[in-house]
Amino acid sequence: MNEDKLRMQESCKKKFEKAVTAVNELVRNSKKQVLVVGIDGMCASGKTTLGYYLKSLFDCNLFHMDDFFLQPWQRTMERLNEVGGNVDYERFKEEVLDRVLSQQEVEYRPYRCMEGVIMEGQMIPWKRLTIIEGSYSLHPYFGDCYDLHIFTQLTKQEQLNRIRKRNGEEKLTRFVKEWIPKEEAYFEKYQIKNRCICIGHNE
Repeated sequence: MNEDKLRMQESCKKKFEKAVTAVNELVRNSKKQVLVVGIDGMCASGKTTLGYYLKSLFDCNLFHMDDFFLQPWQRTMERLNEVGGNVDYERFKEEVLDRVLSQQEVEYRPYRCMEGVIMEGQMIPWKRLTIIEGSYSLHPYFGDCYDLHIFTQLTKQEQLNRIRKRNGEEKLTRFVKEWIPKEEAYFEKYQIKNRCICIGHNE
């Protein structure tokens, strides 16, 4: 294993220790046949990284809300103005969450924005533990289906630095003007952090 990968693993181990402990306790102590963990949080705060890290440690499935962006026909003024409406939560619930909760396999069909198409489905066998990560993962539309709620956060300056490095200056402007305010309105309206284990530091 190369040094960069080792450093990454050590960083994740330290940063995500609280989340790993919580998932461990859930898996060991719960008598439920279906366990669902939701990871929501601020842009660029490590939701996807945490999701993959948990998948490397536990026998679980991992699904990404980023694969359920709104399709063009859904981007009406009414929908775009809806707090928490910036994701296709209807399709995610029908195609993923409902099937997970009923212990069925999932035909996973990510939407690709660049191509403007829903990809051909991949069949994902059911597992007891499911991790769902991404902005709007804890949307109240999904009901009380989560056994563990996780919220990742970071300081505003660190957030801007990460987005600039990851997406470039032009995209950063759009994050600041559009996507970050939409997320903040969603966090505030639905009090997303209230039931969550918080990972990372905020201002």
